[in-house]
Amino acid sequence: MRVVRWSLIVGLAVAAWPLVAAAQDSRPNVVFILVDDLRWDDIGAAGHPFVETPHIDRLANEGAMFMNAFAATPLCSPSRGTFLTGLYAHTSGIIDNVERGPASQELHTFPRDLQRAGYDTAFIGKWHMGRDDSPRPGWDYWLGMPGQGQLFDPPLNENGERKVFEGYITDIFADKAIEFIERDRSNPFLIYLPDKAIHPDLTRRLPDGQSALVAGGFLAAPRHEGRYDDAEIPRPPSYGVPPTDKPALMRDMGMPPLGPDTVTPDETIRDRLEMLLSIDDGVGRILEALDRTGQLDNTMVIVAGDHGYFYGEHGLNAERRLAYEESARIPIVVR
Repeated sequence: MRVVRWSLIVGLAVAAWPLVAAAQDSRPNVVFILVDDLRWDDIGAAGHPFVETPHIDRLANEGAMFMNAFAATPLCSPSRGTFLTGLYAHTSGIIDNVERGPASQELHTFPRDLQRAGYDTAFIGKWHMGRDDSPRPGWDYWLGMPGQGQLFDPPLNENGERKVFEGYITDIFADKAIEFIERDRSNPFLIYLPDKAIHPDLTRRLPDGQSALVAGGFLAAPRHEGRYDDAEIPRPPSYGVPPTDKPALMRDMGMPPLGPDTVTPDETIRDRLEMLLSIDDGVGRILEALDRTGQLDNTMVIVAGDHGYFYGEHGLNAERRLAYEESARIPIVVR
């Protein structure tokens, strides 16, 4: 199993670009879209039986799909720290999902290097290394959410100013990425877009403008609700089968024993995949904007997941952060 040092790969590809495209006067742009909790097999290009991801599939078909990419620490914050720094979690210091805001301010990230090298850099999305939404070093444009944020009418921090944006957050992020792509500039650019989807919503807006914690819900954009209501969920051989040879998982922790009753509900799986539809829409709109502005073939477009999710394998549900393929294996496609 090989750990992908992603910041190194991006840096080497940018540095080597004149060797493979000598006719190009400009260095390549980079658009890196990171999807929260996306399993490696949640996309059509990986062989999913019904999911619709034509634009992500296009990246795989016209570029490359990494078939054996794994998150060394399959948990949101550590994985994001690794993508941005190329370091293991125990080296970066981002080892868990607790408040890591101050530490994340000090990270030596590849966007900081690209900015110093003359790139225009944009962060658009979910930082998820600390709850603070204030801009971090290395970004010319910043649009960040506080903590986990929310899916509808989200409060966001745009370059230090906090305001509420109307609409579905995945669409808002794609809109802002396209605005950045369409700017007049002489420099190459980097857009790092870590989406909130396909993570559940943990807050909702109340009529008085305040936020309240609610039970997590996987809420698709209204245009996609119900798309997979009748879809049959694949059942791997390990579905609902408890891991009786794993003592740590069989301890009594005050929870039901693992088995068919502890699996991820089919409704949750369908809702997650309906949320993914808006991600794919955004990828398509970004590709169209790059093509329309004549920048598509001079832009490295990447879609990846930060870690996986259990769909009932071994009787597990959600993101138990365990060393199984369903948790650690991630999709990476590059065009």
